Amino acid sequence: MSITKIALVDDHRLFRSGIATLLSNFERYQVILEASNGLDFSDHLDPENKPDVVLLDINMPIMDGFETADWLKKNHPKIKIIILSMFEDSDKVIRLLKSGIKGYLLKDSDPREFKQALDHVSSGDVYYPDFVTKRLVNNLQEPNDRISLTEREIEFLELAGTDLSYKEIAEEMCVSNRTIDGYRDQLFEKFGVKTRVALVLHAVKFNFIQL
Repeated sequence: MSITKIALVDDHRLFRSGIATLLSNFERYQVILEASNGLDFSDHLDPENKPDVVLLDINMPIMDGFETADWLKKNHPKIKIIILSMFEDSDKVIRLLKSGIKGYLLKDSDPREFKQALDHVSSGDVYYPDFVTKRLVNNLQEPNDRISLTEREIEFLELAGTDLSYKEIAEEMCVSNRTIDGYRDQLFEKFGVKTRVALVLHAVKFNFIQL
C-alpha cells in the first residue's frame, strides 16, 4: 500500500500537533511537513519530496489560505488541497473552488469523517460537508439533455460564481433585482437545486461555466 504524504499548514501549533497525532493512527498517511502559514510552507517545500495532500487553514498571518491555494494552483497544481476551517462559509468555498481545492472540512469534524475526506481526496475524488452539498458534488447525475441555457442565464451563472451579491450582479447585468431573482429561480428549477453554491457547482461540473 503506497504512502500518501501530507503537509499541515496552520498557525496553531497545538492543532497541528493534534492532527499529526490523529494521522499517525491512520494507515498509509504520513506527515512530511508542518508550517505555520503559506510563506513558511512554500519556503520549506522540498521539490524532491512534495506532499500529495495539503491540509490548509484559511485564517493565517503573512500568507493566508486563499493566497496559499492560489500559489499551489499556479506552481504545484498536482498537489491536492483540503481546507480545514472553523466556519461554515459558502462564499469562501466558492472563492476557494477557483483555486482548485478538492475538499472543505470543518475543524470540529468527527475523526471518521476526517479519514473519509482524506481517502476521497487522495484517491482523486472530492469531499465537501453537507452545507456545501457534499452529496451533490460526489453523486451528481448527468444533466438532462433537454436543459438549455440562454446567454443571459450563462452570464448570470458566471457572475454567481464570484463574490458579488445578487444586487451587485443586477447592476453588472444592467437589470432589476426582480429580473435577477427570476434568473436564479429558473436556474434552480432547471438544475434541481436550492442554493447558490449548489447551482455554481452544477454549472462548473457540467462545463456550463469555468471559475
